[in-house]
Amino acid sequence: MRSIRIPSDRVGTLIGKNGETKKVLQDISGIRIDIDTEEGEVIIHDDVELEDPLMPLKLMDIVKAVGRGFNPDKAMRLFDDDEYFELIDVKEAIGDRSSQMPRVRGRLIGKNGKTRKLIEELTGCDMVIYGNTVGLIGNSVSLPVAKHACELLINGSEHATVYHYLESQRPMLRITEMGFDL
Repeated sequence: MRSIRIPSDRVGTLIGKNGETKKVLQDISGIRIDIDTEEGEVIIHDDVELEDPLMPLKLMDIVKAVGRGFNPDKAMRLFDDDEYFELIDVKEAIGDRSSQMPRVRGRLIGKNGKTRKLIEELTGCDMVIYGNTVGLIGNSVSLPVAKHACELLINGSEHATVYHYLESQRPMLRITEMGFDL
C-alpha cells in the first residue's frame, strides 16, 4: 500500500466527473485507489499480483502529475513504457526571493504562452506550471531537453538563448522520434 497527498483543489480532477477518471485509472492499472476528499490523500493498494511490476510506480506518477496540474488524459501518457514525469521545484532555484516567483513563472510561460508552447512543440513533452513547480511529461530523450530549457529560463537565461538551445536539439529529437536509438 502506497500513499500520496495532492492539493485539495486537484482531488476533483483526479476523481473526474461521476468518478470516471478514477475508474479508468483503476481499470487500466488493475490497482484499487482510495481518495480522501477532505485531506487530499490518495491510497494506492498495490498488494495485487500484476503483469507489469512497475504499474504501482506508474500510477503514483500519474497521481502526482494530476496533483501538480496535469489534465488526467495527458497524465495517462505515463502508462506507456518510455514516458516519465519530472517535477522542477522553482522555489529551490530562486531561494528565499519569493517575490521573484511571478517573474519566473511569466518567463516559463512567455507572452501569450509562446515559450511554454514552443518547449512542448519542439520536445514533444507536456508542460504544466502549477504553484511553485513545473511539471514535465516526456520520453527519455525529450524530457532532459525540456527540463534543461526550463532550468535555463528559471536561472535567467535569455529567451533567445533557450530557443536556440531547443532548435539545436531538434535533429537529435527527430532521430529518436523515428525510432533510432542514439
